[in-house]
Amino acid sequence: MSELVTGEAVALELRPARLPSRALAVLLDLVAAMAVYVAVTIALVVSTASLDEAAQTALSIATFVLVLVGGPIAVETLSHGRSLGKLACGLRVVRDDGGPIRFRHALVRGLIGVIELLMTFGVVACIASFVSARGRRLGDVFGGTLVVRERIPVTRTGFVPPPPPWLAGRFSELDLSAVPDGLWLAVRQYLTRMQQLDPQVGWSMAARLASDLAERTGAPVPQGVPPAAYLAAVLQERQAREARRASRSGSAVASDAASPSGSGMTGASAYAAPSFPASSSDPASSSASASAAEAPSVVPPAAAPVVPPVGRPEAPARPSGEGRSPAASPHAPAGERPGTGFVPPA
Repeated sequence: MSELVTGEAVALELRPARLPSRALAVLLDLVAAMAVYVAVTIALVVSTASLDEAAQTALSIATFVLVLVGGPIAVETLSHGRSLGKLACGLRVVRDDGGPIRFRHALVRGLIGVIELLMTFGVVACIASFVSARGRRLGDVFGGTLVVRERIPVTRTGFVPPPPPWLAGRFSELDLSAVPDGLWLAVRQYLTRMQQLDPQVGWSMAARLASDLAERTGAPVPQGVPPAAYLAAVLQERQAREARRASRSGSAVASDAASPSGSGMTGASAYAAPSFPASSSDPASSSASASAAEAPSVVPPAAAPVVPPVGRPEAPARPSGEGRSPAASPHAPAGERPGTGFVPPA
């Protein structure tokens, strides 16, 4: 892997293309360019047969420059670094910071490629690729570009093998609070790649990691337990604790979200209606207060009807003119007249 740093200070891990894949891509590009050059030359010879020899020579030189030099430059510029051969081999030309190339990058690569690839039959390009740490030829060095692999074979990584069944739950009382995250990462990386290591090298690495882990936990490695199995069991115990902690926090959040006030009170008990003092001699007022206390929301007690004293009621002053409502008219029907609140004596 080659680490590139972008303009935003982001590190990119790219795999530079090696000489065999690059040579195959260049060969495919040259075959395609030569096929186009031969077809264009034949067409020009047929169409310019009436011209003199000097004109035909000038056209042939122009055709060579346009097809074998300008063609690759135009293709890499328009395709952002993916020519026909590179597309077939899964390669791509990028800048040193990992971004797509532009016309000036493709121009420098194309002009120097005439010397490297066409005039020296690729000898200079091969030597430069062997010397460069990232397999770059002179066109890449002067143009500030790099050929990387776009199609990387998928490898099975990230799978942590489980510990033996007889070690399940054996380290439940182990104190893992003093183990740093870097050591956990090293243990996980070893467990995911231990099948790819040499047995002797893998055993020594497991023993060293197990001793570091036992030193952090304060408990030695049990006798008869292989180092790799010990690491897998302790890592599984840590993952189980993390899962339990996450489930407890999730249930606590769910219970807090279920209660409106966050204290476990329901809506009826959180908003209880206040009690109003009522006279013991007024049963209507007492019943109204009791019903208001039982209601889930604050409801004021119903006011008792006001009974005027016995006697001739004084007629209220009515405004004269147009302010009289139709309901108050003496000619209105009896059912539509408003009540006066007068109660006749018994």
